[in-house]
Amino acid sequence: MKMERILPFAKSLLKKAVKPGDIVVDATLGNGHDTVFLGDLVGELGKVYGFDVQQEAINATKKRLTEHHLTDRVTIFHAGHEQVSVKIPVEEHGKITGAIFNLGYLPGGDKNIVTHSETTLSAIEQLLEIMAPEGIILLVIYHGHEKGAVERDDILHYCQKLDQKKAHVLQYQFINQQNNPPFIIAIEKR
Repeated sequence: MKMERILPFAKSLLKKAVKPGDIVVDATLGNGHDTVFLGDLVGELGKVYGFDVQQEAINATKKRLTEHHLTDRVTIFHAGHEQVSVKIPVEEHGKITGAIFNLGYLPGGDKNIVTHSETTLSAIEQLLEIMAPEGIILLVIYHGHEKGAVERDDILHYCQKLDQKKAHVLQYQFINQQNNPPFIIAIEKR
């Protein structure tokens, strides 16, 4: 397949936005794959702030970071991403160049613990305030679970109403695949 799949496309957008020395956010740690990717992107002088409400995700991410020798550039918060503007030091507001969310539930974890549109939308609004111009927020939306459709619809509604003078919004999605394939919403701050 010549077209980029969802996760490689997300990573290609982050590579365009994030440079060595930058500050970025992994809003949903999951199993740590994005955290490691972001840690590599920002390099030794950069910083990754990671958020998750599940201890299982934090443990998996810390293990992966240790294996890749990246623990020194990542700060993990056992907190929801809706606390992003409170947890990230004020002196770093205005310097964040990238953020990624994988919405839904922890792969291999408790499928009853899911992300919710209220906290996700709060985090997006906060990030748009504290990000650098041209910073990118990526939302990988996994909506094939009971509450996923609600979160998907709320996020789409919010993003469609974002003022184009404030942000550019892109939806990247395969539309002929079965079983609710994930898709991306990318928001670039102006």
